[in-house]
Amino acid sequence: MPRTSLRSALSGLLAAAVLSSPIPALAQTKPQAAAKAAPARASARDIEGIWGFATLTPLQRPNQLAGKETLTGEERAKLEQQAASDQFVDRPPRAGDPGTYNRFWVDAGTKTVATGRTSLVIDPPDGRLPALTDKGKQRQTEYEERAKVATGPEALTTWDRCLLGFNAGPPMIGGGYNAYVQLITTPEYAVLHTEMVHDARIVPLNGRTLPTQFHQWKGISSGHWDGDTLVVETKNFRKEGTGTLSLRGLGWSADENLHLTERFRRMDANTLVYEYTVDDPTVWTKPWTVSMTLDKSDQPIYEYACHEGNYGMRGILTGARAEEKFATEGKK
Repeated sequence: MPRTSLRSALSGLLAAAVLSSPIPALAQTKPQAAAKAAPARASARDIEGIWGFATLTPLQRPNQLAGKETLTGEERAKLEQQAASDQFVDRPPRAGDPGTYNRFWVDAGTKTVATGRTSLVIDPPDGRLPALTDKGKQRQTEYEERAKVATGPEALTTWDRCLLGFNAGPPMIGGGYNAYVQLITTPEYAVLHTEMVHDARIVPLNGRTLPTQFHQWKGISSGHWDGDTLVVETKNFRKEGTGTLSLRGLGWSADENLHLTERFRRMDANTLVYEYTVDDPTVWTKPWTVSMTLDKSDQPIYEYACHEGNYGMRGILTGARAEEKFATEGKK
């Protein structure tokens, strides 16, 4: 869908949400008067547009770079030059590889973050995720056991089930492909529309909240402006994780106690700073914070139809049943 028609569609959705909300003062005001009463936003608050968050910078600082907070300009240039030459290269699979994704299908970006940091994690200062709590470790072990058996779809991750985006979260962590987000703001709402897996988070602003009696896949968000920074607070997640923080044996297994704080602000005309803090005391021993930069894009957002032609889950479950059958017949 072209960018213009997508924005029109989302703007219409926002208008419908505003009209159906209990705002007596606005409902009793003529549209022209309401438009005049709306406060003008400073240009620095203009975070709208399509932004790419794919990056060469890893989430955690590599062990070989321990103690090194930033890369030199020469180091960054070398990494980016190599990434550009390797992008979308179609090479045959390695020996023993049945033919999974190679570089041609993966778009991990060709730039490091604009800050030059060696990791997206900025707190803890060592650029590494904090240790898991005992409960967090127990959750990981239990998931790994369920994954081995794969008794049904519910035993698989939100990724495998196409319920949430691989990189869209929330929070967003660049990786894989389709790492784009479109931001739209009005005085009453902000929309975070991610290409993967074609999800839109509608965030009420200025103290407005959504019902909080339910736990949802992407949590329940509310937002406000702190100067020129859009702050989005999200709670009420489900216990399965959030997509990026999904039970996958990676140590990123948030649960229903996750409190996510995201911040968006302009660095310059073509760069957006995206920072977030993950606070889940039942899983991690302390909160951790990420800072990354997003690049303005002239590419449209495409529909990401994850379920169409998705044979991954069927393959996993079929393989598990075949292994069980083989084991049973072997005993006979």
